[in-house]
Amino acid sequence: MRRAPFGVTPDGTPVELFTLQNAQGTQLSAMSYGGIIVSLFVRDRSGKLGDVVLGFDSLAGYLRHPHYFGAIVGRYANRIGRGRFTLDGKTYRLAVNDGPNHLHGGARGFDKVVWEAEPFGDDRGVGLALRHTSPDGDEGYPGTLTAEVRYLLTDIDELIVDYEATTGAPTPINLTQHSYFNLAGEGDILGHELTIAADSFTPVDSTLIPTGETAPVAGTLLDFRTPVRIGARIGSGYDHNFVLRRSGPGLVHAARVVEPTTGRTLDVSTTEPGLQFYSGNFIDGSIAGKVGQAYGPRSGFCLETQHYPDSPNQPAFPSTILRPGERYRSRTVFAFGVVALSEAKGQSPAASLCSA
Repeated sequence: MRRAPFGVTPDGTPVELFTLQNAQGTQLSAMSYGGIIVSLFVRDRSGKLGDVVLGFDSLAGYLRHPHYFGAIVGRYANRIGRGRFTLDGKTYRLAVNDGPNHLHGGARGFDKVVWEAEPFGDDRGVGLALRHTSPDGDEGYPGTLTAEVRYLLTDIDELIVDYEATTGAPTPINLTQHSYFNLAGEGDILGHELTIAADSFTPVDSTLIPTGETAPVAGTLLDFRTPVRIGARIGSGYDHNFVLRRSGPGLVHAARVVEPTTGRTLDVSTTEPGLQFYSGNFIDGSIAGKVGQAYGPRSGFCLETQHYPDSPNQPAFPSTILRPGERYRSRTVFAFGVVALSEAKGQSPAASLCSA
């Protein structure tokens, strides 16, 4: 593990960059600002390391471009309709920062604060623990919320993300990791083959707020139950919440991605009920990322494990309310691997290697 200065925020707070490396040579760098994963180098089928997440070479890039590159998102990932919800008979009004709605924690969500950060290690690998206290009334949310997120890079090329939180008053919570992946390391992600373990999704209105219903993916452009190239039927792009197959608590396999050219694979498992698949629709080509690389539409994809959008206003959805005396816990595992050229299509989902 290495730690080094990585700039200063506009209010003068210093930011640190932490670089973790496992026994395979896989390397992850994350900074204290936003808990952002800045780079993630994994091997391709020839053994060559390549960076598979989008981002910037300096803190300045993340300050200029609010697209949540690599960040921890909260207090509430995804959207809350009209920026308000009612809890225990009281209506709370949140920052509105996405048309008429509240998105990803508001104007200054968890992606835009400096977290306390400390490296750690155990017999599985090396990690980084991040802690942040969100005060009562932060972005309109009730209760003082204390959150901890732990990144663990294991020696079998898993990135395990553990979330915990406690609160001083009832409040919604929905945390996620917002890395943009490109397993090829450059270019677009249209040739990546995606499988999502979901038979249904949550339909939305014109502002991307769920209607409260669930609908089958069968016969729609959202049917990823078998491997499909992301670009095969992308249309205007994906930004949809999938209802994961689940028969009980614990980790379930959520998605698998295969990049045929490099052979890199990504399997995602989670304790969460939903998965938001986002295909980078709002990145417009004006952003210069690492080493000056232009990021256009479809430069990266996000697989955001989380509760459903607008759950505080949708009584039929799984609850996201955390109350005093309770502890919020969530786990997501990003497992990286490779397949031979002859196996690059039609892979079956890998079994989970961890348990919550």
